[in-house]
Amino acid sequence: MGAPTIRERRFGQALNIAAVEPFTVSTTIARPREQVYEYLADVANHSEFTDHYLVDWHLTRVNTVGTGAGARFRAKAPLNRFAWADFVISEMQAPYRIVEHGRGGKYNRIRMLGVYTLSPGPGQTTKVQYTYETEPDQLSDKLMENFGGRSWTRRKAARAMRRLRAILEDGRERGERASHEAE
Repeated sequence: MGAPTIRERRFGQALNIAAVEPFTVSTTIARPREQVYEYLADVANHSEFTDHYLVDWHLTRVNTVGTGAGARFRAKAPLNRFAWADFVISEMQAPYRIVEHGRGGKYNRIRMLGVYTLSPGPGQTTKVQYTYETEPDQLSDKLMENFGGRSWTRRKAARAMRRLRAILEDGRERGERASHEAE
């Protein structure tokens, strides 16, 4: 092995921060799994239940349903100077799972992965689990996530699951649906 780099000497092992752990939030919705899956498979619907923390939605293609559909948005996180992010649906297994890959942060260098897993519940209910994880590239990004960013995102995602349930069960708490209209 060669001599340590400037970065290794400066930060050393003491500040070696582990990867950010994923989190999962869930809810049970009194609707059949196929209906919940159909709603989540349309990217334009996501702004309806996440607009309390993800705003300024822009769809990235005309067809908003299925693999390849995506959106760009801004997170209203406190102290977040680089708030823009985007995602695309990269995998779909009807009616069980939807996988979203994205990037955000400064220069879009933080990789993001979101997975909706739908499982049948008792009667005509569906358990929806949303797992979110990030892969920060820089030490500064890891620090921001470990010191408040991750817990803030988890709280907002949990509220989004409650709003999703209210929208699909009662039509309540419906936000504005994303569209292709010019701003």
